[in-house]
Amino acid sequence: MHKLLSFLLLLSTFAYSAIDSKILEETPTLNGGRVKPLYVQARESIKFITGKTSYKELSAIEAYYKLSTKELYVDSNFKLPILIEHIDAKNFLNLPTDKMLFDVDKLLPQHDFIRAKVMQIKESTSLKKELTSLWARLNRYKAISSGEDFKIYKEGNWVALNTFFTAETTDKDIEKILLKSSSDYVQDNGSTYLVELTLFKSHIFSIAMLISLIAIFATVLLKSVKAATVLSALTIIVQIIGISLRVIVSGRAPITNMYETVMFSGFGALVISLIILAFKKDKLFLLAGLGYNVLCLFMMKFANNMLDESISPLVPVLRDNFWLSTHVTTIILSYAALALSWLLANIVLIKASRGTIEKNEQKYYENLINTCVIVGVTLLSAGIILGGVWADYSWGRFWGWDPKETWSLIVFLFYITLLHGRYTNWLNPKRFILSVAGGFMTVMMAWFGVNYILASGLHSYGFSEGGAIFLGSFFAVQTIFLVFSALRYMPDKNTEKRAANA
Repeated sequence: MHKLLSFLLLLSTFAYSAIDSKILEETPTLNGGRVKPLYVQARESIKFITGKTSYKELSAIEAYYKLSTKELYVDSNFKLPILIEHIDAKNFLNLPTDKMLFDVDKLLPQHDFIRAKVMQIKESTSLKKELTSLWARLNRYKAISSGEDFKIYKEGNWVALNTFFTAETTDKDIEKILLKSSSDYVQDNGSTYLVELTLFKSHIFSIAMLISLIAIFATVLLKSVKAATVLSALTIIVQIIGISLRVIVSGRAPITNMYETVMFSGFGALVISLIILAFKKDKLFLLAGLGYNVLCLFMMKFANNMLDESISPLVPVLRDNFWLSTHVTTIILSYAALALSWLLANIVLIKASRGTIEKNEQKYYENLINTCVIVGVTLLSAGIILGGVWADYSWGRFWGWDPKETWSLIVFLFYITLLHGRYTNWLNPKRFILSVAGGFMTVMMAWFGVNYILASGLHSYGFSEGGAIFLGSFFAVQTIFLVFSALRYMPDKNTEKRAANA
């Protein structure tokens, strides 16, 4: 009997409403300067507040609706915990450091105190960023729990859901209001906003990841490359559909934040690998392209705290789609080509650690890697030039030693030096392969490091939170592997002399 009562109590706590979930999901709402399905708004909001896209037995949209209609039920004690990640912020608020989620009732009384502390910290420190995020989370929570965040379309205007709250309002009343709102909006503006619902519910990039994984197995296990090529082409088609849906929703090129650059980089690497495969006829290119694409898709799927998949309005400097589509796309494609060279170099080092690579085989691999580096450097140089022209157009100068600009130049000079060293025999094949494997760390610094570690400069619109641990781990693992490979792959001078005399 006790268990039955507990179950009924739990059920009453989490049964969010009698409204059909499809009606909720498809309801248009205005937030962040654009219209989106409520499904997307709820998902983004719950993730922002709690760090996850669900809460206990409730989906994001169930939790969002239950919190939005809290005022209708006097006995409702439903609430969400608030995410706090930074240990200094927890210490500042005298909270346990071993927890990530905290009771909102304990944090709301400190709302103004948190804001005051943010204003006191003049420099852009990690504590200031975390407290700013916490303050924004509390603001969002208050707006949702009052019904103010949930905007309804009514007679050409957007009004808060709490406008319809009365003592007699029920879930059925709200359901009729939402149906009328959706109908009126579609009649006045069309149903294009529902494309975003299709994008997020289709899990299209997860499908692409699965096909890519199957293609990798086909590449490794089958002698013929035809099956892997067909699967790779299918992966590209699926990703094009996903990218196109995102372009329709945002109305711009899909390269404006870290999530989109990772998405486009993996896609670009696979396309480049197929193009090179058509000329070089070596499936190692395809294996590298598929491997890198899977890594990018894996990050998009699971690195949720580092890569934000939400679609936000652009800052003014990015609203010129011509320069956005040319400069940023070229830079990201150059990173994709250099990523292929990095993967190929590491594959060679792995093979070398398992046995001796013949001189002819080593020369062959060196040429494959060199091809990718040439493509990457060519695209990077074009991207830097286009960026300079855009900078003059937007900021009135071609070059300003901004961190992104500086690191893109460092990457360019590093790889140009490698190409020069190879053609002048300053770098022998082994040193060239080792240098390419390690050189991708400069790309990662330009791509991720400026955003996650330096966090300064005119490219601040692309900055993201988190990711420092990921970047540090990447540098550490790659460095350790390079040291190990150098010891195994690079013979000492006495061995080289004996081989030469022989």
